[in-house]
Amino acid sequence: MFVADLINEFLEALEVENGRSRFTTRNYEICLMRMIDFSAEVYPDKDLRPEDITPEWLRKYRLWLNRFEIENGHGKTLSVTTQAYHLIALRGFLKYLTKRGIKTLDPTLVELPRTHRPQVTFLHVDEIERIFNEIPTDTETGLRDRAIMELLFSSGLRVSELINLNRDHVNLKRKEFTVRGKGQKDRPVFITDAAAEAIEDYLAERKDSLPALFLNNSRNTPLQGTSGNYRRLTPRSIQRIIEKYVRAAGITKHVTPHTFRHSFATDLLMNGADLRSVQSLLGHANISTTQIYTHVTDPQLREVHKKFHSDI
Repeated sequence: MFVADLINEFLEALEVENGRSRFTTRNYEICLMRMIDFSAEVYPDKDLRPEDITPEWLRKYRLWLNRFEIENGHGKTLSVTTQAYHLIALRGFLKYLTKRGIKTLDPTLVELPRTHRPQVTFLHVDEIERIFNEIPTDTETGLRDRAIMELLFSSGLRVSELINLNRDHVNLKRKEFTVRGKGQKDRPVFITDAAAEAIEDYLAERKDSLPALFLNNSRNTPLQGTSGNYRRLTPRSIQRIIEKYVRAAGITKHVTPHTFRHSFATDLLMNGADLRSVQSLLGHANISTTQIYTHVTDPQLREVHKKFHSDI
């Protein structure tokens, strides 16, 4: 039994039995097929079998990952975080094999490298306002862009969740809806009056009956099509929209759709929201993920500094 064949079975199990999204499954596939490439390069005379995955094989694989140069990356190598993701995929695959009683390396021997959490970049309210002020609201595209930004900031949605929204998903009267996030988990989403009004203004300009909440208005888009994904915006499209207005506002920070999610969380915490509530609103499975915001948002720290530090 070859590893290449077992990988396909593992990916099917991830999607069907574990309920992982196709995006997650695809990422696992990329990582595991890279593992096959490594083995073919280092052990060219034989196809990889589960029993061939030994501590020595693992040592060589980790070294190979560390030295791997990205294609057309001009000598750029994999980041420590990306290497860790490859090892997470390998560990998951080994757990699957062990569960099936197939002899292979003990999954617990796959240790992950230490990674440094990236610094959280977020926008202050005045920066958000500067960006919003650059968005024209006299065109359908401008109304769409304003609705996208208002929704991102008021809800903390991931960009993947945003682009998958349909018109009938969002209750604009109640200003709340449910979204299915990572791990196929549902969570409540609440939006501000301003966000609801921006979405209403945009939808009022639409002359189509397509289901997607936000549409691509590119002239290169075919005129015909009625499927649920027809003219639906992509994550890259959202990124380009944000970059356009960030530049116009003169903001030099690197701003992505996820920056609005960070800004949503930090704004809540700076205004006194408790960490558990923010965890639920973000859809974090573990509160330790939410805690990355606390070092920049604890409202008591500023008061402690002001009260007790000498002002010379």
